[in-house]
Formats: sequence, structure tokens, C-alpha cells
Amino acid sequence: QLHLVESGGGLVQPGGSLTLTCTGSGFPLIDAAVTWYRQAPGKERESVATISTVRRNTWYSESVKGRFTISRGTAHTVLLQMNSLKPDDTAVYYCSARDQWGQGTQVTVSS
Repeated sequence: QLHLVESGGGLVQPGGSLTLTCTGSGFPLIDAAVTWYRQAPGKERESVATISTVRRNTWYSESVKGRFTISRGTAHTVLLQMNSLKPDDTAVYYCSARDQWGQGTQVTVSS
């Protein structure tokens, strides 16, 4: 069974950058479509970026398009490069694949 762990969250100033990593075990993550989600306090969870398998096609929500980049690292990792961060990006970020979820990593954008 696929097990996912997110890492790389933290506190960053507006305009700063962070890179989140989703690490999979129990199944080669490179063979799964992977989606990054986020959930801000008091809001519903929303998808922000997806990467497919064979063609590595990507999709982004309008709120992050042009600022975030999803990519595959190793055969077991998917990265989310986040640039030009805004306070509205503050949320717990989760990765999901094959109906499995990680525990999330907190991203806080604040001066």
C-alpha cells in the first residue's frame, strides 16, 4: 500500500519561496498521478497542482498558476516549488495519489 509523507513546509515572508516534497513508499510514485492539495483554516480543501504519469502533464489552479511548479524528483518523490508566496497561500499542504493521503505540512506566509 502506498504511504505518503510531505515535508518542506515552514514560515516564509511574502514574496518568498518554498519547495515541498511528497515522498512515497510501498509503491513507485513515478507510476501514479499525484495531486497537491491545501486547506486553509475555515476553508475547504482545494487542489492546487497535479502531475500525470507517462506524459508528465501538469495542471494548476488559477490561484497558483505561474507561481507554483509541480515536478517529479526521484522515482519516489514529487516536488511543489512555490514562488512569490502570498499570505493567502497559508495552509496545510497535502499530497495525494492512488486514494492515499499524507499527513500534511504547514506553510505559513507572513511578515
